[in-house]
Amino acid sequence: MRAARSRSLHAPAVVLVILAVLVAGGFAFYQFSPWPSAMLLRSAFDKDGQRTNADILPRVPTGVVAQLDIQYLPGDRVASFDLYHPPGTTTPLTTIVWVHGGAFVGGDKSYISNYLRTLAGSGYTVVGINYSLAPGAHYPRPVVQLGQALAFLMQNADSLRVDPARLFLAGDSAGAQIVSQYMCAATDAGYARQLGVEPPVPPSFGGLILCCGIYDARAARGRGDLAGFLKTVLWAYAGTRDFANDEHFALFSTIHYVTSAFPPVFITGGTVDPLAPQSHALADRFAGLGVEVDTLFFGPDHQPPPPHEYQFDLFTMAGLEAFSRITAFIDSHATRKAAGARRGR
Repeated sequence: MRAARSRSLHAPAVVLVILAVLVAGGFAFYQFSPWPSAMLLRSAFDKDGQRTNADILPRVPTGVVAQLDIQYLPGDRVASFDLYHPPGTTTPLTTIVWVHGGAFVGGDKSYISNYLRTLAGSGYTVVGINYSLAPGAHYPRPVVQLGQALAFLMQNADSLRVDPARLFLAGDSAGAQIVSQYMCAATDAGYARQLGVEPPVPPSFGGLILCCGIYDARAARGRGDLAGFLKTVLWAYAGTRDFANDEHFALFSTIHYVTSAFPPVFITGGTVDPLAPQSHALADRFAGLGVEVDTLFFGPDHQPPPPHEYQFDLFTMAGLEAFSRITAFIDSHATRKAAGARRGR
């Protein structure tokens, strides 16, 4: 095994890049629009995503079949997904739909493609979806798009080798928030109406996988690198600088809106991930609601300390453990779903 690396981009590091440009380019312009900072962040996330994806390549099993850039919303080039499955697949398989991260302003399904191929090599149909990014698009558009992508997958399940009875929804970082918010709307019609979206009629999910997510916008309060970073991206995503006092954007903080109707959940976060406290708090919230929750957190002595998005580094023990635990979670609950479906016949 080669030496562990920490390729994942930390929020404070991104903020330092932004601050340097602020000094060089003039502070005032950046105070009146989130666009300049958002574009800097997108560039940083793009570079990091491409490096991380290239690093995973040696772990990708041979022969995985890919169908790329399938449009789930005709006429919208952004609204597309990539689909992967093992070679020789002729029937629907347990299916994972993964929503990428990127702080709502960056990221792309292609930057996690090798991770998704590796998952597919373990015996699944895996779907990586794209969604519209801020500040060009605003909250809650990605949540709506996730529902549209799922509807397309259900309508074309057989041809895409998707099993609606064994479907898992996953996301990392911003993608984890989008997944959690979609499920809030899917399990609570009142919440969906407040959000301003049609209550989605979801498949019967086997479970959710939430990696290194943000679930409470209050993390943007106060001072410091993380707060400053979050103020920038949440301003871009909300479409208002005063997002902290926006009643509609308050629904973003899904930790306050999850319900006991959620399916089983797997939650993880790194020890030096600035967002790790949010994963711990959401796990506790689910446990209090009686939702079946499986967690993977690491002690302070774990070396190297897992950073934000650590799960994508398949050359560290933490990344390999996360991969093993995620697949075990999926296999366990897929088996239970299949058994329940047989009993219901």
